[in-house]
Amino acid sequence: MAQIVLDQVDKVYPGGVKGIDGLNLEIGDGEFMVLVGPSGCGKSTALRSIAGLEEITSGTITIGSRVVNDLPPKDRDIAMVFQNYALYPHMTVAQNLAFGLQQRKTPKDEIKRRVGEVATMLGLEDYLARKPAALSGGQRQRVAMGRAIVREPQAFLMDEPLSNLDAKLRVSMRASLSQLHARLGVTTVYVTHDQVEAMTLGQRVCVLREGRLQQADTPQTLYNAPVNLFVAGFIGSPAMNFATAELVRDDRPTAVFAGHRLTIPDALLASRPGLDAYFGKEVILGIRPSDFEDSTLAEPAWPRMPVEVSVTEELGSEIHVIFAIDAPQVQHASITQARADDGEDEAIPLAANKTQWTARVAARSPIKPGSSAQLAVDTSNLQFFDPASGLAIGHPAN
Repeated sequence: MAQIVLDQVDKVYPGGVKGIDGLNLEIGDGEFMVLVGPSGCGKSTALRSIAGLEEITSGTITIGSRVVNDLPPKDRDIAMVFQNYALYPHMTVAQNLAFGLQQRKTPKDEIKRRVGEVATMLGLEDYLARKPAALSGGQRQRVAMGRAIVREPQAFLMDEPLSNLDAKLRVSMRASLSQLHARLGVTTVYVTHDQVEAMTLGQRVCVLREGRLQQADTPQTLYNAPVNLFVAGFIGSPAMNFATAELVRDDRPTAVFAGHRLTIPDALLASRPGLDAYFGKEVILGIRPSDFEDSTLAEPAWPRMPVEVSVTEELGSEIHVIFAIDAPQVQHASITQARADDGEDEAIPLAANKTQWTARVAARSPIKPGSSAQLAVDTSNLQFFDPASGLAIGHPAN
């Protein structure tokens, strides 16, 4: 096991395009760190740089106690798991698992012991004589992981290893990965574009944008306390709702937007240093879909929003209520880029000066499409962003 440290790492491609821009990241010994972000954000470049498959332009990469900038991949004591499995088709499962150890001149008895242990760990004992063509996608991925585990490296580097699997299998493989990490305790750096995968696997999640680190924190902190509009818009499914709002002082501090008024709790105001200075000004307000509830099922003290329901998506465990607010969509590059990776910018546009919002309500809600409804809002975790900088107001990192 080993700590991995990236210190002011740059990767500049011909033509001056920066794949990584001044990346500082410390991955703890035994930590499971997930790198996530939209396509082209630099997450795979960062992983390949740690592996030695990309030569960095400047900065320092340390694995354990060694600076590895000038070491070839084979000398970095890491093992990679790729998206396409990269198994040898002419070899059996046992031979695939043993190949790396044979290349390192490991004694035959040690190879047999390690292959047997890993096969048992991954449930591959019955498939050792089969070749990859006779395996399912999930079995092939387990072999690919086993080939990495059997080497007992200082760190695992995984580049979207589950993306070729179907949705149900990805869920079970995520659980298996978490159990494996808990058992092995090996430092793991995992790249994915799937934020659900990132949030369920990572002890910490590093959000990248255009090669630059936006925020690295626990999944829950990223969700509840995003550092800026980009992180707020990228993390969370369905995505956070945004509107331009004015902060006013009526009887109580209030956010006013699109004909709605939401009282700001005193505790929230106290926890956002600097928010006081924005009263009388416009801010970008963010509300998570999960902070809504059908008013008939919600706390009586929560403020209400009357809405006209456009669509409902009944998911069994919950209902997504889609409705329009009477305000133009917030135009900010951070929000546009955060949502572009999911294709949300291709949605059918609404009527002028309307924005589509989503609420998650309990499955027992009677709300139906085309009806008028009252939605209650848990205002204890409203998010406020500076319209110019896109930074979260009152965030400790700002």
